[in-house]
Amino acid sequence: MPIKHCYIAVDLGAESGRVMLGTLEAGRLELLEAHRFPNGSVPQGDSIRWDIGRLFAEIDQGIARAAGRAGGRLEAVGVDSWGVDFGLLDEDDRLIEPPYHYRDSRTDGMMERAFERLPRREFYGRTGIQFLPINSVFQLLAMRLAGDPVLERAKRLLFIADLVNWHLCGQRLAEYTLASTSQMMDMRTGCWSEAVLSALELPADILPDIVLPGTGIGELRPELARRIGVRPLPVVAVGAHDTASAVAAVPAEGDRWAYLSSGTWSLLGVERDRPMITDETFEAAFTNEGGVEGTFRLLKNIMGLWPLQECRRQWASEGMTFAYEALTAMAEASEPFAAALDPCDDAFLAPGNMPARINEHMAAHARTPFADRGGMVRAILEGLALAYRRHVRQLESVVGHGVDALHVVGGGSRNGLLNRFTADATERPVVAGPVEATAIGNVLMQALATGRVDSIEEARAVVCRSFPTQRYEPGDPEVWRHEEERRLPAD
Repeated sequence: MPIKHCYIAVDLGAESGRVMLGTLEAGRLELLEAHRFPNGSVPQGDSIRWDIGRLFAEIDQGIARAAGRAGGRLEAVGVDSWGVDFGLLDEDDRLIEPPYHYRDSRTDGMMERAFERLPRREFYGRTGIQFLPINSVFQLLAMRLAGDPVLERAKRLLFIADLVNWHLCGQRLAEYTLASTSQMMDMRTGCWSEAVLSALELPADILPDIVLPGTGIGELRPELARRIGVRPLPVVAVGAHDTASAVAAVPAEGDRWAYLSSGTWSLLGVERDRPMITDETFEAAFTNEGGVEGTFRLLKNIMGLWPLQECRRQWASEGMTFAYEALTAMAEASEPFAAALDPCDDAFLAPGNMPARINEHMAAHARTPFADRGGMVRAILEGLALAYRRHVRQLESVVGHGVDALHVVGGGSRNGLLNRFTADATERPVVAGPVEATAIGNVLMQALATGRVDSIEEARAVVCRSFPTQRYEPGDPEVWRHEEERRLPAD
């Protein structure tokens, strides 16, 4: 009888977190949600932070629940999270303060300050990372320029998933894929960039040693294991950046496919065997991030479903709670292309009353504000699909070949209307699913680390056997071509 090998995946997103139990048996994977909990920013004075203490407690509870439901040999636990944010530990190995949320305004103007010391093109040449004000390097620079006393006390910087690993097993390490999002790593060497850190006068000594995905880093702290009622499980550094784990679970073959990890952010890109840091990728603002098993992710960060998530959150605060399926149905019933909205505009980056800010933005640009929710939701989805259209063409130009299919994974893959818009707008087939790609990739990297799966190719074959996908063929592209032309700025 086949042996069941069980793994616990802690998967932290910017909107919610979950602890999943993955069971691998006879070449197939089953995934069970043991615990799900909300996440989001919390105010602290004039800043916004992550409630990391609550997240630790939710994770502990989730691990206990997952372990209690394991029907086979429990092999390991792994953690993935969003990128760029970090916590700082002091000399007594204590977290000094709750980590800042990447949408906090402290990084306003920091890119320009950085370029005064390190020219933009040289900066990109060192790191290969798309310039975004949320990047770790600009968060750290903001602390240094403000003379933040917390930075003076800091002895170790840990990114979010690494911070959870520290909570679980006490190790103070940086997982490679997560560290690669910081814009402090030299992507050609996989080491911290001395040139960047020196130019910006950032403290290199607080940055931890880097470990590759698939590395065993310790066991659950004995006191934690006793408290939550499990044995001291091995802790594996998976593809700790959530997109790295999601891409590891893309059920694709060959090399002419692209992925779209769709959630709070949309990450659109291809998998490569080396970073691509050229004048063309610089001008097109593509990023090079570390992947699993020696791969690199050449991609573009796009705003994603954040504006829709914030609209839904605002409406709920006003007493009107809508499931995403209900919002999608309202959008589908609304008039196509009734209003031009770019959901990727920086005006929508910060949290707040998103419906009001969208309508203020419309009015400021001499456009009619939205009178109904369905029209607003549809405009967000149409705007995202047009952004995907533009960036797929850019991606093809940069890599020098066409994209035969676009694999959409993550929570956004459940949105059939957006998938249909994306297929029509990009003029490429869309393969949607699996939804829980990040947790699946997390589990399969643990399986690789423990020898239950032999390669990333075998891991993807497991995904193909285990989880259904849905294919969307492109329809008439003329309406999308016309809409794109209509939105182009006048000469």
